[in-house]
Amino acid sequence: MSQHQLPEHLLRSLMEREQKGLLRKLNKRTPPIDFCSNDYLGFSREGFLSEAVRNIEPLRKSFGSTGSRLISGNSDLIEGAEKHIALFHHAPSALIFNSGYDANVGLFSCIPQKHDLVLYDELIHASIYDGIRLSHATHYKFRHNDMASLQDLITRHKSSYNNIYIAVESVYSMDGDTAPLIEMVDLCRVHERTYMLVDEAHALGVFGKQGRGLCSALNIEKKIFARIYTYGKAMGCHGATIVGSEALRNYLINFSRAFIYSTALPGHSIDAILCAYKLLIETNQQERLQENIAYFYTKASGIKKFIPSQSSIHSMIVGDNTRAEELEIILAKNHLHAKAIKSPTVKSGTERVRFCIHAYNTREEIDNLFTLLNVF
Repeated sequence: MSQHQLPEHLLRSLMEREQKGLLRKLNKRTPPIDFCSNDYLGFSREGFLSEAVRNIEPLRKSFGSTGSRLISGNSDLIEGAEKHIALFHHAPSALIFNSGYDANVGLFSCIPQKHDLVLYDELIHASIYDGIRLSHATHYKFRHNDMASLQDLITRHKSSYNNIYIAVESVYSMDGDTAPLIEMVDLCRVHERTYMLVDEAHALGVFGKQGRGLCSALNIEKKIFARIYTYGKAMGCHGATIVGSEALRNYLINFSRAFIYSTALPGHSIDAILCAYKLLIETNQQERLQENIAYFYTKASGIKKFIPSQSSIHSMIVGDNTRAEELEIILAKNHLHAKAIKSPTVKSGTERVRFCIHAYNTREEIDNLFTLLNVF
């Protein structure tokens, strides 16, 4: 067999997926009106970020970071950025990772130990679940945003484990709804050695003063063991940061394989992150985004198929892969870009088209979208 030939069992998996109409493909041609991307604040599309970075890039002489942080990739720039990020998010320390996926895998694979328990929301992001699976801890899922389900698991298992870690997203990437964070924090206070880990990927730039996230908006930042902030969403750039105690930062530097064995982000990526934080403070993009979210929410409330959401993410459940793909095609023919999310990415029967709202979407674009949705 040629080294370039895929083994038969892998070819069968591809063929089965194609036969079911589920084969994923890369596409460069997208409709011009964006209800799909994660660029919620428009920092990327509207040119805010490129202009800000361009003003400082001529001063940068090097391009690559040349190695991992523990070898040759560390710098005053990246450590200064981490201090700025920690200050912005009201945390003692911060540690930058190359992506949100790296941050979640790096955190959840090394923090929970063999005699610990991880309880995670059933709709948790794949990156968190992958990290949990790499750890030596026992793990159970609880029903989505269901406090009774979570409480029951804690009550039944707390005596059998050293520590319990609760893993949630502040804003869920497929449904767009928010976790009951205050109730979960209260639960952790009642049960000793129970810790909250919150992924704020889809809340950063959307919720809280100057876009600090949902934990900030709820004034519970100091009650969370670890928070993850991802920059590939509203910030319009790349990378991620885990914020928490100084001891947590030191532990990750020593035990997080995703951090230890990755080449550090280059200087221009750190510049972009710092510029994005500055834009959170200096622009009114968050205000424009919130106005569009409110307008979209009002329109969506008239369609029962929409999952209630006050975030940038709104999903219309159609309950069938074929129907979801059909709606995506109809929208594309009308120059509107939104993606069908099909099973097995989401549970069978919850197939949907997901809409992402941006600061740059116009009322006319939203109105035209709902003209189509109301007759689908």
